[in-house]
Amino acid sequence: MKTRYVAQLLLLSAVWGISFLMIRIADVAFPPVWVGLLRSATGAAFLWIVLLMGRKKLPPRRLFFWLFLVALTNNALPFFCFAWGERIVPSSVAAVINGTTPIWTLLLSLAITKTRAQVHTILGVLLGFAGVAVVVTSQQSDNAGGTGHQQLLGAAVIAVGALGYAIATVLAKAKLQGLDPIGLATTQLSLSALMLTPVALIGPHPSQIPLPSVLAVLVLGLAGSGIAYLLYYNLLVHVSATQVAAVTYLLPLWGMVWGSVAHETIAPIAYVGAAVVVFGLVLLNRRPAPKPALQEA
Repeated sequence: MKTRYVAQLLLLSAVWGISFLMIRIADVAFPPVWVGLLRSATGAAFLWIVLLMGRKKLPPRRLFFWLFLVALTNNALPFFCFAWGERIVPSSVAAVINGTTPIWTLLLSLAITKTRAQVHTILGVLLGFAGVAVVVTSQQSDNAGGTGHQQLLGAAVIAVGALGYAIATVLAKAKLQGLDPIGLATTQLSLSALMLTPVALIGPHPSQIPLPSVLAVLVLGLAGSGIAYLLYYNLLVHVSATQVAAVTYLLPLWGMVWGSVAHETIAPIAYVGAAVVVFGLVLLNRRPAPKPALQEA
């Protein structure tokens, strides 16, 4: 892989990694639904500009049902769940729980295709979930984010968000193949904003809005849901999907790094748990060695 693509990969993982910290900062002023709404709306506005300037195509209207489901499970639901959960759970823990997304994706794909899992796949799943359990329980023992039951509830809500990402991945792969990626991303974020708007208007409103929370929302929308999409799809054009999947390995680590920068209390054992998650993800993406070809006598 060329140096510039390695740099883009690291930048993408850093941007997505810092999103968990930005969510926690945005939570200070905005209710969870508002965090999801503002993130979706800001990202959609940015991508609409990119789409119109680049003359990209929107998905056909006949796919509206699937576009709606993907927007719900990939944007509206996870954005809300992560914002809700991070009111209790530190951003570093949320980043590690997010690492279960490829695990859920694989399990859903195996269930749908009724494929038998290989040994290294089973081991990767077990290690991934074990690593997350270590991180969550270490946070409970550290008791930095509320009572043990509250932290478990926050972690469970975040896990639902990660499951939403996985469902969206499976749906998009099955029903939305071959679409312009910028048009697809723009449609998803726009639909997400439309879904969350009535919920936000009915529910609690922000009272005081400090500047850090406003800046955090802008980073989430413009960088985490705007620029990151452009980096991601540009990488897919120039390098293999397997290499781009390395972002998955880096996100839990970036989450721990940004959490440390923000002075979150992170128990030493949590770093071990994050490393176990990453190792489990590596096993999940391991390709079986090709069988040697039979030689004719």
